[in-house]
Amino acid sequence: MHSLIIAADMLDLPTSTQSQDEIDIELSIVMPCLNEAETLEICIRKAQAFLASSGVIGEIIIADNGSTDGSREIAVACGARLVEVPVLGYGAALIAGIEAAGGRFVAMGDSDDSYDFESLMPFVIALRNGYDLVMGNRFKGGIAAGAMPPLHRYLGNPVLSFAGRLFTGAAIGDFHCGLRAFRRDAILGLNLRTSGMEFASEMIVLARYKGLKITEVPTTLSPDGRSRPPHLRSWRDGWRHLRFLLTFAPNWLFLYPGLALITVGIIGIILLIGADFYLGEVGFGVHTLLFSATAVLIGAHLSGFWYVARLLGVHKGYWFPSPVFDRVSRVLTIDRTSLYGGIMLLVGIVLTVTAFAGWAQESFGPLDDATGTTRLVIAAVMMSALGVQLIMTGFLAALFTDRP
Repeated sequence: MHSLIIAADMLDLPTSTQSQDEIDIELSIVMPCLNEAETLEICIRKAQAFLASSGVIGEIIIADNGSTDGSREIAVACGARLVEVPVLGYGAALIAGIEAAGGRFVAMGDSDDSYDFESLMPFVIALRNGYDLVMGNRFKGGIAAGAMPPLHRYLGNPVLSFAGRLFTGAAIGDFHCGLRAFRRDAILGLNLRTSGMEFASEMIVLARYKGLKITEVPTTLSPDGRSRPPHLRSWRDGWRHLRFLLTFAPNWLFLYPGLALITVGIIGIILLIGADFYLGEVGFGVHTLLFSATAVLIGAHLSGFWYVARLLGVHKGYWFPSPVFDRVSRVLTIDRTSLYGGIMLLVGIVLTVTAFAGWAQESFGPLDDATGTTRLVIAAVMMSALGVQLIMTGFLAALFTDRP
């Protein structure tokens, strides 16, 4: 039999006989736990106090990640449901806790006594009003002295939250607040997979791409009650968050840098393909042309990665296809990319033959930049590489479309 519903006594329910399966639970409070014996009981008691005072029918779930300090025994003794999670990781623990939850809504928060589980009512009200995901905002609610390291407060969280807003368009001021609530079915529908700390970002990113209704409410952050160092590792976990955000932002990771490099490279090629270019006393010659051609090649690679990444994301259901991208994908069929790539490759071959002929006229001696042969070689290599890349991108993209 599952643990008893905390607010049952508020409704004069026979708690000795009625269990979770017989009562419509509104809110499940899920806490991930790994050796939190020092603070777990106080967190459970605060959550119980909230349920009792608010009249919200709910349960408390401890998703334990293999504690060896007595945390599991504390959870059971305090009347919480214990869910043992063999897969290590913050995300893995929360996913298991959410899947085990019986409530229509789920609130999640760390079990280190840094979040106020007695102040969950604004989250519940927002969910009742139709929101799918309600984020806490610690910067609006208040961060107590010593609750957040200066590196996190003034650099890590602001930078990563700005990146999250920029990459996803989500109007959230505190991307990494650990106290949040959501509709259980909506979040399970996202099929969240990350097992580490980046789970916090994954939830927001996929919720945004799936069109869920998101809002935020002020919440507070207090110094945690542990005597040991936190599980969080600033640089490692910060990089994991940023890496995840970039992975799900192909425009910023691939497309925009790619288009910028192509633009700069083409300008350089136009200015230098025939002769050196001078800006005042500064001269730009064949070596600058080589860098320009390289910029075009790298930019084309990045743009190709963007196209395939977008197709893969749509194929896997991470985000919806946009009208513009749908038109692009209809144009870039394997037949067209093979045709355009073949033309580029043919141009590269012709330029190669022309350059070889010019070299032969020089008796296969050292190439003189003044003859233009070196410039032809650079152009030949660039066009050949672009042609092959375009053809291969078309074949790769065909794996994710129904249009051969």
